[in-house]
Amino acid sequence: MKGSTNYANLKQMKILGIETSCDDTATAVIEAKGGFKKPFFSVLANTSYSQVAIHKKFGGIVPNLASRAHLQKIYPTIKGALKIAKAKLEDMDLIAVTRGPGLMPSLLIGVNAARVLAYRFRKPIIGVNHIEGHIYSNWLANKKIGFPALVLTVSGGHTELVLIKDYGKYKVIGRTLDDAAGEAFDKAARLLGLGFPGGPQIAAKAAKFSISNFQFPIKLPRPMINSKDFNFSFSGLKTAVLYLYNDLIKKYPPEQYSRAGPPEEIKPAFAAEVQNVIVDVLISKTIKAVEKFNPKTIMVAGGVSANKKLRKTMTEKIAPYEIPLLIPDFSYTTDNAAMIAVAGYFDYLKKKPATDAWKKLEANANLEL
Repeated sequence: MKGSTNYANLKQMKILGIETSCDDTATAVIEAKGGFKKPFFSVLANTSYSQVAIHKKFGGIVPNLASRAHLQKIYPTIKGALKIAKAKLEDMDLIAVTRGPGLMPSLLIGVNAARVLAYRFRKPIIGVNHIEGHIYSNWLANKKIGFPALVLTVSGGHTELVLIKDYGKYKVIGRTLDDAAGEAFDKAARLLGLGFPGGPQIAAKAAKFSISNFQFPIKLPRPMINSKDFNFSFSGLKTAVLYLYNDLIKKYPPEQYSRAGPPEEIKPAFAAEVQNVIVDVLISKTIKAVEKFNPKTIMVAGGVSANKKLRKTMTEKIAPYEIPLLIPDFSYTTDNAAMIAVAGYFDYLKKKPATDAWKKLEANANLEL
């Protein structure tokens, strides 16, 4: 950041955001002003093409199919966002695009499309870290955020606790050692035959569970919940679900369940317990970090932050600490381009890329925060 810049007097910028890190082709147009001191954002358009229907039958994302769908939808999605925003590419002051981490075939579509537009219209371009984008989704609420801030970023590919000292100054204090929380949801849902994506399927099935209507106890381990560090581990959850699920089906004859049979009868109970395990561990680690680092703001971000139980329980558990808690609006929890545009704005203020920056921009599937 250049100390001589008067951010309060910066002109309002129109930013085109592009996100294709996984299976959502997303584009947004935002207006940004205020700089680092008083940032303020208006979302003019936030569009997305979901590929769930394509990947659902495979039980997970198929990279080459994702890339093909991105290629088909990237320019129509950009055109659609500009139409909603009543803007033209010539009006954009900046193009921000996810450059990683993510699926390389998917990232390449978005990055190359953004590079072409930056070259064609002579616009500065910024490559954004996808995790950084999720973090900055909390700025879309236009609420004051104090530093240091603690962020739990939790999605299908990432689970991290990040301490933010200032804009662009991150320290990852904890991360998953294996599966991400969202990945654990997906794998458990697949074992229970609930479909893809797993998070919403588990939550919906868990909502149907009533402890008074279920006589067999289901208790799964809370991995690493008592460890002294801030790391996570969810790979063992899938194995625990598999063994206990099969054991219950074999142990109790169908007549002890409802007429629907044992599989359907026990699925809500299993879904509820899987959700409880993941939420318990995420919140326990977050509270532990709060007590050690005493942040001025606490945030949750990423696709799993859409989980209603996580949102409700986190709000309840954080309340006694009297520290502001921010969780993005549901529309900004999953992969979206508005968050990428916001992150791009702050990166722009620090780097001020030239109009030929497209020449050096490259995708990086393993990009770290």
